[in-house]
Amino acid sequence: MRRSSLAIYLIAGWSGYYVMALELLGARALSPYFGSGIYVWGAVITVFMLSLSIGYLLGGRLSLGRPSTRVLGFVLLAAVASALPCVVWSDVILEFVFDRVDDPRYGALLASVVLFFAPITLCGAISPYAVRLIVANLGSTGQTAGFVFFISTLGSTLGTLVTSFYLVLLFEVDQILIGMSVISMLVAANALRFGHEGAAP
Repeated sequence: MRRSSLAIYLIAGWSGYYVMALELLGARALSPYFGSGIYVWGAVITVFMLSLSIGYLLGGRLSLGRPSTRVLGFVLLAAVASALPCVVWSDVILEFVFDRVDDPRYGALLASVVLFFAPITLCGAISPYAVRLIVANLGSTGQTAGFVFFISTLGSTLGTLVTSFYLVLLFEVDQILIGMSVISMLVAANALRFGHEGAAP
């Protein structure tokens, strides 16, 4: 297996981790303003599912050109950059929404859109783009797609477990987000070393 393929699988796995960790941390960040009831979780999950679905379409569209491992790295960097409001200005944004939206259901929904729509949409684009990069021929498409989504979902599983069982007990939400941003940049930087051709398995 080429090192570029390993870099692609690493991004797919890390993006899965990132999505689930951000979902858990997002609900935790919203709770002081909008509570921790089912409507908060409903708002967060709705925005994440919608964002991922749009991201899948976007990733498939991007892969129609000349896909490259380097571009995949830039997609992850763009996701990190678009998550900057979550890291730096989340309290300001949440207070702004809280003061202007009386119904906590729609306040939680609006805050989730502002904070999470862009980064999760970009994360959603990673898996279909990664599949296009790894596929060497049409005969292996199904197997390759299955393995990429296995890696991504395994990352999501770890992100859920590690974040909810350990990280939130040891660190503040903003500290975890900063740490995730740093790891994301390192993972993306590893992919930026490769050229513009698709990777072979």
